[in-house]
Amino acid sequence: MADLTADILVDGQLSAEHEALIRQTLAEFGTDGRIRVLPLRRGTAELQWLILVTLPLQAFLGSVGSKFGEDAYKGLQNAIRKLLRIERQASEPTRPIVLKDDATGLQIVLDPDLPSAGYQQLLTLNLPKFRFGPLRYDRAKGRWRSEIDEAEAAST
Repeated sequence: MADLTADILVDGQLSAEHEALIRQTLAEFGTDGRIRVLPLRRGTAELQWLILVTLPLQAFLGSVGSKFGEDAYKGLQNAIRKLLRIERQASEPTRPIVLKDDATGLQIVLDPDLPSAGYQQLLTLNLPKFRFGPLRYDRAKGRWRSEIDEAEAAST
């Protein structure tokens, strides 16, 4: 498996313990990266994500699948849930982790309550079929989708 490098942006304060957790979690998947903390924001300009990880997505998802085999989605699900436990103030809503492809800019939103089926499908997702994003898992339809791609296809 090739070494993958990620650019990780974290919203708000980050303790040494949480930085170590992010590094450890990424290392489990053969990924290393630079972590940058953005200043904490309030009001209408708040960021919609807790952690933004920019990396070669197709290579990353493929490496997760090859490294962990049939249980890869469980490993990814556990890792993301572990990262989402980074302490937030009780008054703040839980925000997702976003994976962003470094070449195309396509974003995949990993919501805190993403079901196992979403993680399982994510590892075999055909990313080149999507032009725009963000991709979100639609529980009702049981699949990943981009509403912008669907609207674009409907208008042509």
